[in-house]
Amino acid sequence: MPSEFYRVKRLPPYVFEEVNRLKAEARARGADIIDFGMGNPDLATPDFIVDKLIETIRKPRTNRYSASRGIQGLRRAQAAYYDRRFGVKLNPDTQVIATLGSKEGLANMAQAITAPGDVILVPNPTYPIHQFGFLLSGGVIRHLPAQPDEEFLRKLDHAVRHSIPKPIAVILNYPSNPTAYVADMDFYKEVVAYAKKQDLFILSDLAYAEIYFDGNPPPSVLEVPGAMDVTVEFTSLSKTFNMPGWRMGFAVGNERLVAALARIKSYLDYGAFTPIQVAAAAALNGPVEEIEKIRNVYKVRRDALVDSFSRAGWEIPSPAATMFAWAPVPEPFAKLGSLGFSKLLIEKADVAVAPGLGFGEYGEGFVRIALVENEQRIRQAARNIRRFLASGDETLHNVIPIAATRSS
Repeated sequence: MPSEFYRVKRLPPYVFEEVNRLKAEARARGADIIDFGMGNPDLATPDFIVDKLIETIRKPRTNRYSASRGIQGLRRAQAAYYDRRFGVKLNPDTQVIATLGSKEGLANMAQAITAPGDVILVPNPTYPIHQFGFLLSGGVIRHLPAQPDEEFLRKLDHAVRHSIPKPIAVILNYPSNPTAYVADMDFYKEVVAYAKKQDLFILSDLAYAEIYFDGNPPPSVLEVPGAMDVTVEFTSLSKTFNMPGWRMGFAVGNERLVAALARIKSYLDYGAFTPIQVAAAAALNGPVEEIEKIRNVYKVRRDALVDSFSRAGWEIPSPAATMFAWAPVPEPFAKLGSLGFSKLLIEKADVAVAPGLGFGEYGEGFVRIALVENEQRIRQAARNIRRFLASGDETLHNVIPIAATRSS
């Protein structure tokens, strides 16, 4: 019998596993690790959402199986949100489906539309499920640049013209995880026009639509006239309302794609726990001030990170959106690679980040820093990093020979 199963063999090594192991070992030794590695919000869910959950959970009928595609009140709330926020009209019965977070929605959409050998165009670096969902479904990945610019559009055209078979879909993710790139309407118009011309589906991940700091709110690709003909967009309440463990997301847009996802899900789950769905509807219908409070926390943390790390000797580009900074590995440590540098930060500075390599090969040379620690902890991390960078020559002298030995 084969040592590994077919779908498991298609997955690359899990880069974050080594970092997670080092974090666990350091904590077992009593180290106070300041952890910027995982995008796991540390803030409380707003009280009015929790109160609605508690109120609903006391009703015996809500303990029954729920609806796989989401209860009607929740789908209506999501449609109303899209109307208010983007000016996009959605039919809650045919163009909205609730998912167990955007990650599950993306993975099951891959199952719904992918035949073995189908080509999917995916940015690199990107959130891992964007490619792994299709790899698990038997698809083939071709990479595009992550930045939403003319080079992306050129590479998109090149990939379509030179892929056999012709690609079936392109992934968009703006504001982007991990790079924090933001797309504008001109870019979306170009992509939609090209996708319609080439008969491509667009799968847009808009999980960070409400976490932005400078300038206008990020748009939805569905705002482009005609985008609904080829597009499904995924959103999540995880970051918008500090609800990551609640696993509540949505897919909206093209009726054919939504119906395909709904059919797959009908065989796999009964939907989220009904009280969670009721509370999620309350969140979407709730006051925008709650979203603004959360957004402001991340802005304050972003500013603290960029300022304090810069003073420590590590220049961090200021992200315009998301809860992440995408930072180049400091030059003296570039030869270690993003994984080697991330491991060294844990060992020598008690600071954890996510190696860029974990988001794709073109993420090498960068690390992702999640804004999931408060200002005090951010400034403590900066002090640790200042001491670490000051000892850089000595540290590298000890580390590089070891790394060279292991690679030979």
